[in-house]
Amino acid sequence: MTTKPGDFVMPGDILHDLENIKGITLMGPGLRQNTEPNSLIVSRAGLLCHKPANVYWIETAHKRYIPKKGDLVVGVVVKKSGDTLKVDIGGAELASLSLLAFEGATKKQKPDLVVGDAVYAKLLSAHREMEPELVCIDKYYKSGNLGPLSSDGFIITVLPSLVYRLLNIEHPLLRSLGKKFQFEIAIGMNGKIWFNTKNVKDTVTLMNCLLAAEQDTVTLMNCLLAAEQQSDKDIYELCRQ
Repeated sequence: MTTKPGDFVMPGDILHDLENIKGITLMGPGLRQNTEPNSLIVSRAGLLCHKPANVYWIETAHKRYIPKKGDLVVGVVVKKSGDTLKVDIGGAELASLSLLAFEGATKKQKPDLVVGDAVYAKLLSAHREMEPELVCIDKYYKSGNLGPLSSDGFIITVLPSLVYRLLNIEHPLLRSLGKKFQFEIAIGMNGKIWFNTKNVKDTVTLMNCLLAAEQDTVTLMNCLLAAEQQSDKDIYELCRQ
């Protein structure tokens, strides 16, 4: 029987006849390369997801983040030792981040980060036998959107499945909320989301909408409707429910 997007799959299942571009199929979390051409093997139980034209991944309700090289994550500094920070990214082990791994950082000029600060970083390496390593620069040694996050922001932890949906450009939640009030947001593949708004009311509204998106589709749609058609007070009251 052919497995199609939306089907529940188990570890060991083999996916055949995948869409590809010039023979290349991109695989996300929960999938591994198979020896047979144009096929992948499932490594995690969950729903098979597909994004045209050639991207596949497994969406699951797991809570423990498994670090993967190249992931963008939101982390919190929990320890500082010399030029090295230990950052909690929600995995089994703390990740290390050098103070020299920032744009323009030198031995004399380094970011002044302390325990409790939040950072938006990229996983440079992630092996089972070694602790994850983070950097806040890209391959051109520029920060881009990476680096320290404002202490005025707020961090919540959600299921990775919500992160995948929010990173989909077609998902309506952030676009609808952005029409009503201003906010900054950094979404980590580790399930941690940092956001900063202009006032406490907007912070509570955004937080409740994200939690509604994770748990209750009906409440989410009410929040979206309020954001599009009603007042700030209506949004706040709906999302408090």
